[in-house]
Amino acid sequence: MKISNETKVGALTAVGITLLVLGFNFLKGKPISGKSNTLYAVFTDVQGLTNSNPVMVNGKQVGTVSATTFSPDMKQVIVSVNMNGNYAIPGNSVAVISPSLLGTISLDIKLGTTGAALKNGDTISTQATAGIIDGALKKIDPVLYEVKNAVKALDSVLITVNGVVDPAAKNNIRATLENLNKTTAGLAVSSASLQTLLNTQSGALAKTLNNVSDFTGNLAANNQKMNGILDNVEKTTANFSRLDLEKTLTILNGTIGELKGMLTSISSNEGTLGLLMKDARLYNNLAATANKVNLLIDDLRLHPKRYVNVSVFGKKDKTGPLLTPLPDTVNAPYKQ
Repeated sequence: MKISNETKVGALTAVGITLLVLGFNFLKGKPISGKSNTLYAVFTDVQGLTNSNPVMVNGKQVGTVSATTFSPDMKQVIVSVNMNGNYAIPGNSVAVISPSLLGTISLDIKLGTTGAALKNGDTISTQATAGIIDGALKKIDPVLYEVKNAVKALDSVLITVNGVVDPAAKNNIRATLENLNKTTAGLAVSSASLQTLLNTQSGALAKTLNNVSDFTGNLAANNQKMNGILDNVEKTTANFSRLDLEKTLTILNGTIGELKGMLTSISSNEGTLGLLMKDARLYNNLAATANKVNLLIDDLRLHPKRYVNVSVFGKKDKTGPLLTPLPDTVNAPYKQ
């Protein structure tokens, strides 16, 4: 089968367009295979980081920068990173921008130690780095680098001092000094009042000490009365100690023991009270006796001639005796 020139040109054109699109996406930092994870990093200064800059882990490229966009307030730059594979990046890893003197800028990821890996769409932590000149200066002359940092710190201190000693601050300092003068004047007045208080002739402290002296004098004058009161208290306690409490407690314990034995005998099956409380035969006998009395009363009421015959010509009652009491009582039915 012969392929026409038009077909060959069309196929080459399609291949060229495909290669062009793939190369353009590769230069933009997008992966060719299509399998990638996207991570985000937020910086205040990207130091010239652009699309397609490499993303490195331990010196090996694992992805590329796909986009750099401003936050809504334009104070931060959001960097989108396409990872070339499904790499397990720990959650506490840190992204750092690493510029070089040759102009190559890369995004380095310093791996963390936690086991929870970042997922697609997560944001990785970032760390600010010094510029190219600061890094080179730190490597060439560490002392000069530290001096530069000290100068920056001194400059910040001077700016702070200038801010403190502005006109408003000067007025505040002047007001503070005036308040300090007033405070010292108040201290002088307080010291004079304290001196008056401590005066041995008319001071309040001297009067208080005189009152204390009078009180102690009264105690000394009434010392004999206090001794009498203490003697009475001692006699009272001696009388309490002479009471025969032990004998009383012994008698009380014996009485409690006898009462306990009596209750034990009553609750047992021995003795008259115990049998009355525990034995059911007395109740049964009383019930049977009451039943027989009821039977006798009913028989006497129905057949009085059987027991009393007052008629001279009367007929003798020959009916048989009652064997069961009549149920004529509502509130106390008879027991068979």
